[in-house]
Amino acid sequence: MKKLLVLTFVALMLNSCGDNQNSKKMNNISNKEKAVALLKAIETGASEPIGYVNAANYKQHNLGVEDGLDGFGRALAGLATYPEKAKVNTVRAFEDGDFVVCHTDYNFFGPKAGFDIFRFEDGKIVEHWDNLMVYDGAKNPSGHTPFDGTTEFKDFDKTEANKMIVKNFVQDVLMGQHPENLTNYFNGNNYIQHNTAIADGLDGLGAALAAMAEQGIKMEYFTIHKILGCGNFVLAVSEGAFAGQPTSYYDLFRIENGKIAEHWDVMETIAPESEWKHQNGKFGGLK
Repeated sequence: MKKLLVLTFVALMLNSCGDNQNSKKMNNISNKEKAVALLKAIETGASEPIGYVNAANYKQHNLGVEDGLDGFGRALAGLATYPEKAKVNTVRAFEDGDFVVCHTDYNFFGPKAGFDIFRFEDGKIVEHWDNLMVYDGAKNPSGHTPFDGTTEFKDFDKTEANKMIVKNFVQDVLMGQHPENLTNYFNGNNYIQHNTAIADGLDGLGAALAAMAEQGIKMEYFTIHKILGCGNFVLAVSEGAFAGQPTSYYDLFRIENGKIAEHWDVMETIAPESEWKHQNGKFGGLK
């Protein structure tokens, strides 16, 4: 944990100092590599990845972390109170324009599944959004976790078409605009599910929705804030409600031959505004 305290110190100092050699080195790696390295620094305490953040212009959308690079540094310092070493394993990552998406297996203040989105300007991170949920290690009814499954990115020429498939699916099915179109988005019952409570296939999805309905639990999608994709992987960031609580939905889909073949997700209850540590909003800037 001493390394984390050093990292915090470096983060604060970067507000007033620069390193031309470090800037030159940054140009040799992709934005995706920078984002993955920054997340890994939570575990290793490495100071170099802090240089990938724009110290003078960094906007935070995690509602529990203070704004700016100083807030990020203070959050890292808070890990020193946790008795176990933080662990970070990014399983999938991709770029879409100025954005980088990371799908990560975390352990800080307990195990978590998470998605992070970073926005870059001129090779530096200027904005961050995320969604986190506690994960106890259990497998879903089909034996899947929030992280396992396909990691191969392909069909890069189909990125925009696949993004449109996901956007239409969220609108038609999850937002309830045209639920009768459900089966059009799948190859029969061939559908791999990584939601911790739902089994594979449309049968598994239907059974889970029926069970929630019996308990009076509603899963509602109101707004799509962002669709990001790379080849066969597409992330939809949406806002809605679950069991009456304001909820942020991050849904990652794998598309195969124009159909949804696999799904991972992280749901997070949105904290009341009185608990926010800044006023940037959970979805602010995602356009």
